[in-house]
Order: sequence, then structure tokens, then C-alpha cells
Amino acid sequence: MMKTLIQPYVRLAGLISYLESPFLLVVRLYWGWQLVQSGLGKLHHLDKLTDYFTSLNIPLPAMNAHFVSGLEFVGGILLILGLGSRVIGLMLSVNMLVAYWTADREALFAFFSDPAKFYVADPYTFLFASAMVLVFGAGLFSVDALLAKRSRSWVEKQ
Repeated sequence: MMKTLIQPYVRLAGLISYLESPFLLVVRLYWGWQLVQSGLGKLHHLDKLTDYFTSLNIPLPAMNAHFVSGLEFVGGILLILGLGSRVIGLMLSVNMLVAYWTADREALFAFFSDPAKFYVADPYTFLFASAMVLVFGAGLFSVDALLAKRSRSWVEKQ
């Protein structure tokens, strides 16, 4: 009896697991493009971003404005390509947690008490996508996967 219940579930789970890489590709393409757009917008308005960072009492606001803008722009491109995905996923995740901490601390602290406040905050979707790529990697449809395949074949030839 138990076997007849478990076997279909195992088959279904196996089939659904084939969706992992296409799903990660969609996440990377969509949120990577959003990050590119966000970073580009910030790069074009560094003076406004610096003023905003100054109002939040962020140390070295001009330097941080350049760093965050560049990170989002270049990080978005790297996400789209799936290149250095775990490193960039970590950097973007930390960046979004800092965004919560500095600009939306109330939403951050509402994580358990009022989750809706947490997930409607601006950094949420970027944090979620970045953390997803950090944890699961870029998937098969990525430069990372291509480089891993080539490095395995190079090691085997040695």
C-alpha cells in the first residue's frame, strides 16, 4: 500500500525537478534585468542617490552611491549571464539586507510580527531573487554551468 502511494510521488517529484533550471533562468533574466535598470537609473542620478544616502546617515554616501549603483548594474548583467552567480547572489543579498536596515528598518523588523509589511518593501523581490540564486546557483542554462563542464573535462584530461 505504502509503495503504491510513494512511487507516483517520487516520479512526479523527478519530473518537476526538470523545471529547476528553466525556472532559475527566468528568475535570473527577469530580476537581473530589473537590477540592470535600477543600477542604470541610480548611475544617471548619483547626486540624488548621494543626497538620499546622506539623509539616511550612511557613511561615505558618495562612495556608497557609486558602489551600490555599480553593484546593481554589473550584478544584474552577471545574473542574466549566470556568471559568478553565487558570489553575486551573496553580494546582492547583503546589499538588499543593508537596504532594509537603512531605508526600511520597520519592515525588516516586521518579518515575524507583520510579514506583509516585510514583503511589500522595495528590497524584498531583489533580496528573494538574489538569495534564490545564492542558494540554488544559476542552473544549467548559465555561463557558470558551461565553465564547470569545461573545467571538468580539462581536469579529466590532466
